[in-house]
Amino acid sequence: MTPHVRTAALALAVLLTAAACAKAEEPQSAPAATGSAGRQVVQSPSGTAGPTCTLQQFGGTAFDLRSAVVGFSQSEKEANPFRIAETKSIKDEAARLGITDLRVTNAQSQFSKQITDVQQLIAQGVRLLVIAPLNSDGWEPVLQQAAAKKIPIITVDRKINAKACSDYLTFIGSDFYEQGKRAADRMIEALDGQGKVAILLGAPGNNVTTERTNGFKDRVKEKAPGLTISFEQTGEFAREKGQQVTEQLIQSNPDINGIYAENDEMALGAVTALKGAGKEPGEIRIVSVDGTRSAVQGIADGWLHAVIESNPRFGPLAFETAQKFLNGEAIPDKVIISDRDYDTGNAEDSIGEAY
Repeated sequence: MTPHVRTAALALAVLLTAAACAKAEEPQSAPAATGSAGRQVVQSPSGTAGPTCTLQQFGGTAFDLRSAVVGFSQSEKEANPFRIAETKSIKDEAARLGITDLRVTNAQSQFSKQITDVQQLIAQGVRLLVIAPLNSDGWEPVLQQAAAKKIPIITVDRKINAKACSDYLTFIGSDFYEQGKRAADRMIEALDGQGKVAILLGAPGNNVTTERTNGFKDRVKEKAPGLTISFEQTGEFAREKGQQVTEQLIQSNPDINGIYAENDEMALGAVTALKGAGKEPGEIRIVSVDGTRSAVQGIADGWLHAVIESNPRFGPLAFETAQKFLNGEAIPDKVIISDRDYDTGNAEDSIGEAY
């Protein structure tokens, strides 16, 4: 081998080695999301049962989503992984579809601001509204203005107490009552149907809190008369508040056996409180609802017993529903999605699929 060839070969070997090392040092991406852990999956067949609405019934006119002004109203501060994933999903899907004028507002957990936000979107000429409502009541001013301009409204994650196909088009979200029942099943399993349980209630004034509470209580009453709900207090769906309430709980009910948190943020706040009180993982069983990555990790670490998923990735289904409506298809008054469970049997392998 001549010196020139030998030098070139050495250089090529160095480049190949460097490339291999660089590839090996690249951060590994999370496992591909599958099933309802990724794109939302509509329950079948009951997920689309009930009254329907067409563009003709609604009284609106068809338009091109790609060139229309589209509004998304987020309700809460995006410190919560659910809200972060929800907004990202809307933005990502709009970009994928080529929607060029998506306008996003955030009410920062203030209902009066959300009403103003949506009214401003209407004044700006939106043709479609996707709303994640903070509260279920109090939307009359917005609904009247939207109806006057025949603007279809899709609510996601929480319901608005109004009439479908006139005040709004449809609701897309989980069966919250069923989530409460499934959470109760996991708590009954964890405690063998005996003991004292506390409920960290979500924020008042919306259907999510009401239905997750009723589902849990009804299931406990039905299946586990030996399980007593001895403490209930709102943690407002917030981690810090969940920690504060759990600290009070430990003082007032030192013999508590389980905690049902109506979202993961409160559950994680409860974990912080239990750690501060010197409790061991699993000493008090925690079941929650959401499916955030931190909560699923909490199962793997032994602090949570189970988590019922509530999938926040509404973008694809929301815009798919809107397009079907504009195409003249009948849209159900509610589109219920399927949600998975996380537990000790699948948590470790599913962390990458959580949000």
